[in-house]
Amino acid sequence: MKRLFVTTTAVATLLALGACTTTSPDVVSRNDAQRMATVIDAVVLTTRPVVVDGTQSGIGATAGGVVGGIAGSSVGGSREAVAVGIIGAVVGGVIGNAAERFSTKEEAVEILVQLRNGDRRSVVQAKAGETFAPGDAVILVTTGGRVRVTKAPAVAPQAGAPARS
Repeated sequence: MKRLFVTTTAVATLLALGACTTTSPDVVSRNDAQRMATVIDAVVLTTRPVVVDGTQSGIGATAGGVVGGIAGSSVGGSREAVAVGIIGAVVGGVIGNAAERFSTKEEAVEILVQLRNGDRRSVVQAKAGETFAPGDAVILVTTGGRVRVTKAPAVAPQAGAPARS
């Protein structure tokens, strides 16, 4: 019983840690910190809610299979324990995979923007503190091959600087 509790606790911990992954534009990867990013001005054309599918790394299936196998093998005599252990491992693997996929999916937004040169781009990112509406001035920030959309900062003209056209 103690072994089952320890294994169940380990599975719960792994699934909880898997749920901590994010594609939020408010979270910057450690590898992207202190790196120069490319910034492009754009205007929002449309937005729509989407769901980013959860991951299937195999951790959930493996952990579920281990827990199911151990739980199943503790049932009945030695002959039944082997058969039920195998069935438990398969069922646990399926349940663990589904749990991982469900716990790592995210609500997101697809943002269609138009660049100053007329090109259009689409960016999908997790919902964050900012909301976007058609006509909003935004910037596309590209760092390490990843793009995020954020509202363009208001820029006040400097005294004595020529006006931009």
